[in-house]
Amino acid sequence: MSEALVLTGQPLTLEEIGDVALRQRPVVLGEEARARVLASRRLVDALVERNETAYGINTGFGKLSDVRIPPDQLQALQRNLVRSHACGIGEPLPEATVRAMLLLRANVLAKGHSGVRPVVIEMLLGMLAHGLHPVVPSRGSVGASGDLAPLAHLALGLIGEGFVFAKGQRMAAREALTQAGLEPLALEAKEGLALLNGTQAMTAVGALALERALRVTQLFDLAGGMSLDALRGTPAAFDERIHLARPHPGQLAAARHLRALLEDSEIRESHRTGDPRVQDAYCLRCMPQVHGAARGALAHVREVIEIESGSATDNPLVFSADSRSADSVAAGSGHEAAEILSGGNFHGAPLAMAFDYAAIALTDLMSISERRVDRLVNPDINEGLPPFLSTSPGVSSGLMIAHVAAAALLNESKVLSHPASVDSVPTSGGKEDHVSMGMTAALKLEQIVGNAEHLLAIELMSAAQGLDYRQPLRPARALEAAQAVVREFVAPLTSDRELSSDIAALAAAIRAGSFDRWRS
Repeated sequence: MSEALVLTGQPLTLEEIGDVALRQRPVVLGEEARARVLASRRLVDALVERNETAYGINTGFGKLSDVRIPPDQLQALQRNLVRSHACGIGEPLPEATVRAMLLLRANVLAKGHSGVRPVVIEMLLGMLAHGLHPVVPSRGSVGASGDLAPLAHLALGLIGEGFVFAKGQRMAAREALTQAGLEPLALEAKEGLALLNGTQAMTAVGALALERALRVTQLFDLAGGMSLDALRGTPAAFDERIHLARPHPGQLAAARHLRALLEDSEIRESHRTGDPRVQDAYCLRCMPQVHGAARGALAHVREVIEIESGSATDNPLVFSADSRSADSVAAGSGHEAAEILSGGNFHGAPLAMAFDYAAIALTDLMSISERRVDRLVNPDINEGLPPFLSTSPGVSSGLMIAHVAAAALLNESKVLSHPASVDSVPTSGGKEDHVSMGMTAALKLEQIVGNAEHLLAIELMSAAQGLDYRQPLRPARALEAAQAVVREFVAPLTSDRELSSDIAALAAAIRAGSFDRWRS
């Protein structure tokens, strides 16, 4: 992408975050935002010159906020803050996630409420432009005061300490900056704190997970439609009149999508008359209600993430008439006095609860999908299909263990969908006595999305096999086209073979967008 994304401090869309994190879209700082940033910085500089006391500018942090720091130690204060808080644990976050962190941190600083110099934002964008991605361990954040440990590791790279990934190679940050022609940042008053206080690690993980989750949620309609046709089900339950009588937007959208997917099915026409069944099982009949509820949940989570992407989340915040951002002007704020205020915008509660909600929604989608897989392979209920969709039942096990794998994925996701946000462990000597656990919620959501992609692959594979057994009758045109895409990655099961590679290939194709034309 050649058109640069201009940062203004306003909310970013999920697509814009993905464009930068996954598709290397360039980013620049907007000039109006630069002016606001300079105005807020002047306020910090004036406070330092007057030797007034303000949290995080010339005091210690957390429980040590009552300790006054002399002017000649202010740079050391910020540098030590970054070093001391860089105590993350575990495997590093993926480079795409770190790119999202760099983008999000730069954007919220561009709001002009953080009191940093423009050079701090330019350094974040310089790291993005040169593909320098700090090594950020994935564990160690409790989500208040923001994602302290992950953001400290991000900030380490800016000051030339710690390690970065450059073109896939792990190397010392100072060496990587030198090769890229970048000068390590020397932090001034408040700048270390402004880089560490915030929710950008959990937001980055959650945003990229949600982008995948939205794809999976809509593709479960596709898999469910294929399963319904393979099981000789009826689309009567998707009639628009039913859903207008209960007009949740997600339910309406899912029903509309399913109707379009199932249009003109020869399989359906073959049993329209003379079929003794009145209703299908819930996993088929209630797809609009369940899939639609998941759509609604994820729409809410998208809204939370996009608001957060343009929110000032550090502490304290700097306010002046010159640094008021466009959103505060639009809101009609009459507060124009220059002030530095301490608050709690770093608390990750809105995100933590949203990510837990998304996790529950996806797990329920996996639950109804697993029931459809069972119906496809279970000889007691699979509408005349061969047991376990095997060509030689008994000699061959067919897709028996593919269903077992689906059950295992579902079980793991059920465990992971226990809310992280209901827990809080007091930290920092009791000063930070209620925390969000938002990073835990985000990381769990990411794992569940991966499980959902693989369970979706199992249903697509099973439904495609079921449709093969309905030949010469043809499924709905859209489903036949989707089945052809499945067959690009997974051959028909004519005899037993190792299925792990098939499932992995199909899950990778889902992530790569091979089925995106059937999203609605």
